[in-house]
Amino acid sequence: MAGFTHFDAAGRAHMVGVDDKPETHRLARASGRIRMAPATLRLIIEGGAHKGDVLGVARIAAIQGAKRAADLIPLCHPLSLTRVAADFAVDEAACAIECLVTAQTVGRTGVEMEALSGVSAGLLTIYDMCKAVDRGMRIEAIRLLEKTGGRSGRWLAEG
Repeated sequence: MAGFTHFDAAGRAHMVGVDDKPETHRLARASGRIRMAPATLRLIIEGGAHKGDVLGVARIAAIQGAKRAADLIPLCHPLSLTRVAADFAVDEAACAIECLVTAQTVGRTGVEMEALSGVSAGLLTIYDMCKAVDRGMRIEAIRLLEKTGGRSGRWLAEG
């Protein structure tokens, strides 16, 4: 494994220089889930949450979270995203909602942080909208699933 790239030779944090990298099409997919009580999941599915369409608002939050990754993560490059998609899947057996975010750009650095930030924002929005009825919800398993583009090419998560 190569060394950490966000530190210079003296060990000081810095933003990685990407000006010598070629622009390529880059894609990243990330996922995560939120577990909750069965009654909470039912409220979301049936549209009975007091704050409205939980998954519709969470979708917009996930897109916004991807767009704002550089504002949240100090050494993350601001990117011009060409596409962000957020999808949610209900897993009734596990009393959970899965979030999948795909981020794309044509640029000199990857969009992994954007996809991961999008998942986090989407799941946190579900928590925020439903916490009045279920403070025991658990956000878990946020991870990168795939990235393409750049020098390292394609990477896929195991399992």
